[in-house]
Amino acid sequence: MVTKSFIYIITIALIGSICAESCQNPKVEASYFTSLDATVVTQIAYITEFTLKCDNTLPENYGLYAEVDGKSLTAARIGENKYQISWTEEPAKARSGVHQINILDEEGWASLRRARRADPAASVAPLLAIQLSHPGSYSGPWVNSEILATFISILVAYTALRNKSKILA
Repeated sequence: MVTKSFIYIITIALIGSICAESCQNPKVEASYFTSLDATVVTQIAYITEFTLKCDNTLPENYGLYAEVDGKSLTAARIGENKYQISWTEEPAKARSGVHQINILDEEGWASLRRARRADPAASVAPLLAIQLSHPGSYSGPWVNSEILATFISILVAYTALRNKSKILA
């Protein structure tokens, strides 16, 4: 039979190991990429890569999560202390401007999920935040070249016929 003191010691050890895995004093260096030409793609891609440096050493399987405009995302580990977050949107729904990427660790992610169960609009202080600036996507000229060519050929034909009738008259 398990005694209360043994359970208490196990609980303290688990809490201590969870707390030890939190990033202390996080510092981040980030870079990003977005699709700028929406004429040939069906989705606008947003990619952010960042390096996370903490005062304490983190385990190799340190999980990070992100929230962008209400979307939940998982950060992919691409190297030692390097992570990547990416998502796509349809060109019609992709907005230009600054996108706030809130980065959360496992503890923060669990707190956010608990808070969202009670209130879907709840928020939790992120471990860090990254700003991604999307200038907008080019979706082609205002007038398609086919329409412009048709209009010019009708104008040339009209001018030619009008001048022909003036010459013959």
